[in-house]
Amino acid sequence: MSLRRSSALVGAVALALAVTGCGSSDGDKADSGKGGTRVFAADNGKIKIPADPKRVVATGYAVPAMIEAEAPLVGISSWKRGEPMMSKKDLATYKKLPKVAGEAASETNYEAVAEAEPDLIVIGVPAPVLGDIDVKRLESIAPVVAIGPTVPSAWRDLSRKQADAAGSLKTFDTVKEKYDAKAAGLAKKYEKALSGIEFGHLGAYGEVAKGTFQREFGRSWGTNIAEDVGATYYGKVKKPGPGSRAVSEYPSIEELPASLREADAITYTVNADGSVPPSVKYVMDSKLWKNLPAVKAKKTFPIRYTEAATYGQAMQTLDAIDTSFAPLLKR
Repeated sequence: MSLRRSSALVGAVALALAVTGCGSSDGDKADSGKGGTRVFAADNGKIKIPADPKRVVATGYAVPAMIEAEAPLVGISSWKRGEPMMSKKDLATYKKLPKVAGEAASETNYEAVAEAEPDLIVIGVPAPVLGDIDVKRLESIAPVVAIGPTVPSAWRDLSRKQADAAGSLKTFDTVKEKYDAKAAGLAKKYEKALSGIEFGHLGAYGEVAKGTFQREFGRSWGTNIAEDVGATYYGKVKKPGPGSRAVSEYPSIEELPASLREADAITYTVNADGSVPPSVKYVMDSKLWKNLPAVKAKKTFPIRYTEAATYGQAMQTLDAIDTSFAPLLKR
């Protein structure tokens, strides 16, 4: 399952996950001392888990969150798509940890999971993909909590819940505080420069073969961290769907003028190395793009690391946004 997920898979992720309680509370805890347990509300129900896990297996989106929170990991799934956003320390940890599953949920090695002897398994995949995993088989090894992605901006809550399940909130909260401070500083820095500007965003999930592009609105992958800096993204999805389709849509290239004509400025997704994805280049090579008011006014801004799903990764996104928005301070 590529991080540049197909629109079909993204659309299948149910928004209902966002309102399905997947956290815990002090009232749910029982025998919180050594060896005790607590009840944790996850996507797959209320699960009794160790109050203080010592050996954790993580898969999917839980992998970067758990590594960053310094959870007691003994096995993880492969997560190559996230390597460009990992710090050197986290990448080193990622590389040395035993891989008990591949990139796809269906590539789970149950024997390898058992050999890791976990006391908790955290699955971080979308609800539709959960069907590719034999959860009952995993439950025979250790308690399983599923905490998968919903709308793009929900990474904040989801990563916290994943860290909470592993008993690693202290480190998580430390990183979050650093992010919050950095975002607040940039919001102050760009307050005047961003005032009155209405942004549009060109995402990277359009399909060239189908002649479509991705328009992202607020709370989407390409916009949610820029919003923390103070950017305002106008408009909304014409026909909202589940998952990311609540905050992005995929019009045909002919609809580009109608979609982005009113934008004062446009941000667009680029790869971690700054290169332009084929789906974005397809749009930018179009005369329709070149005739947009924001493009003619040279108010287009590339953003790297738009798919950050942890606070540590998102700090890199903030740096990228700072670099990209810097010309606004000179106008």
